Amino acid sequence: MTSSTTQRLVDAAAGPDHVFAYQLMETLAIPVFVLDAEARVMIWNRACERLTGVPSDEVVGTREHWRSFFDEPHPTLADIVLENRSGDVLRLPARGSQPNHLSVESWCDMPRRGRRRYLAADASPIYDERGRLTAVVQTLRDMTDEKSAQAALEHLATRDGLTGLANRRCFDETLVAEWARALRQHQPLSLLMVDVDNFKAYNDANGHLGGDECLKRIAAAVASEMRANDCVARYGGEEFAVILPNQSLKGAASVAERIRTRVEGLKLPNPLAQGQRVTVSIGAATALASGENCASDLVATADAALYRAKHMGRNRISLPINELA
Repeated sequence: MTSSTTQRLVDAAAGPDHVFAYQLMETLAIPVFVLDAEARVMIWNRACERLTGVPSDEVVGTREHWRSFFDEPHPTLADIVLENRSGDVLRLPARGSQPNHLSVESWCDMPRRGRRRYLAADASPIYDERGRLTAVVQTLRDMTDEKSAQAALEHLATRDGLTGLANRRCFDETLVAEWARALRQHQPLSLLMVDVDNFKAYNDANGHLGGDECLKRIAAAVASEMRANDCVARYGGEEFAVILPNQSLKGAASVAERIRTRVEGLKLPNPLAQGQRVTVSIGAATALASGENCASDLVATADAALYRAKHMGRNRISLPINELA
């Protein structure tokens, strides 16, 4: 806050208590701004300037504070308190017993900074001796680093450490969710079970590092054939699973053949046969979700089809004998 702005506020407030309050706000390391009862900015401290990149002279006395946080008109938490619209936000437990205190966490655009930030905001009303609302104080905390770290941990919890694909836990959760959606929308749901042929022999011949590299390359090949809403996971060991929402059995078979061809095209040497390449066998299954079957039935059918592909000589796809109804 510039000295001229401070002086204007002091003159308007006309009292030593107000001068002290302004000076106190100014020295706080926490970003703070204050709105009067007409939603005009009274205080925009230095920490708020640093957070937003907007100097106090641009906002004090205006109702344009939202521009510091959003690209389009959007109420801040302080505005919501002023307008008594606390039901518009997720209300978290207030500190102490102060009424109408609101807390919320959200992403903000931060136009002046040119980058989104995840901010925790607290807003509290200020009343005069007659109980009239005179101002609202909003404090801010930049929690972007914490939010990013949390997202990274959540990502790790659902990813396979070797291939970067979804892990078994993520697969199980996604299959249940997609089954429920297929049931609601009366759409087919397809599943592919993909197994690397003779992987134990490859791993024995090339060592664990070579085996790991093989799995990573095959994982990338499988993932390259996926649509945005498909899910490919490392199901376990050398086995992968592919969830194909709203995909018919014919479409699933087409995807499976593309995967088989792409893996064969990697030209990874097969240690069991000179001049041969590492291949995959794939079992496919499709179901129209209903109350008469469940997601585990789809897995069982795809597993049975995979077993037939292995039994028939590997490096092939196999479809279910009877498609799930």
